[in-house]
Amino acid sequence: MLICDHFLPSDLYSPIVETHLRETGYYHVSHIGIVQCQSAMINALIERWRPETHTFHFLVGECSVSLEDVAMILGLLTNEIPVTGPTMSSFETLEAECLHHFGVAPRKMDYRGSFIKMTWIIGLKDRTVLVDDIQIQRYVKCHIMLLFGAILFGDKSGVAVHWKFLPLLYNFVGIIQFSWGSTCLAHLNRSLCRATCVDCKEMDGPLTLLLTWVWIRLPFLAPILCNPRLFPIANKWRNLERENYACRYHTFAHYRRLLDDMQEGHAYGIDHIEPA
Repeated sequence: MLICDHFLPSDLYSPIVETHLRETGYYHVSHIGIVQCQSAMINALIERWRPETHTFHFLVGECSVSLEDVAMILGLLTNEIPVTGPTMSSFETLEAECLHHFGVAPRKMDYRGSFIKMTWIIGLKDRTVLVDDIQIQRYVKCHIMLLFGAILFGDKSGVAVHWKFLPLLYNFVGIIQFSWGSTCLAHLNRSLCRATCVDCKEMDGPLTLLLTWVWIRLPFLAPILCNPRLFPIANKWRNLERENYACRYHTFAHYRRLLDDMQEGHAYGIDHIEPA
């Protein structure tokens, strides 16, 4: 069975930077709390994922995560400038980028390959004194990079974030102009495709997005809501295992049986179910 670990999000932000988070488009996603991963359920879904069409195939039809779902679940923009750019791996380039954005570069023990350890970013964020706009922008960039590593573009290690995103943060007021939501969806689709490979042992990617989509679109799989009136929607199931102990013991066979027994009408509020 695939290992699907959901790593904890970054620490809460200082109230001083709330306006700046709104200006970057990362205010809502910053509120997403801990949503524990459900490995058994995700493994049952991966069985039904088809890389050729990027859809889940069920007996009653097929469905997939849409851009509308991303906007609703994470509160990110989905129709702005595409997120593109080169990916370089030299330490000299990484060092130059960090010096530009944070005023300090990580030591060699604080990065691995093209990934910066999130502990280094957390320490830098905690040491930043919010006395002027430069320091506030550095703080917010640290916060965004932690969101990238924990919620939006996490890798299998769960302890580092790729520095390729830093060049996209050069223009602070222009951060909101990028289509971060569609990029997150593309990352999820790629992660699902990789997870279908027979030699894949772990799954990475935006697992919060996947879990929340499953629970709102296929509610017969969902545990009892912890907080039914929250936005972003992902927060409805924050601290899930603390309040819903029974969900800990649901097995792969349990979820496979539920999906096998799925009937028309079970996919509540979704437009993507089509006749088989």
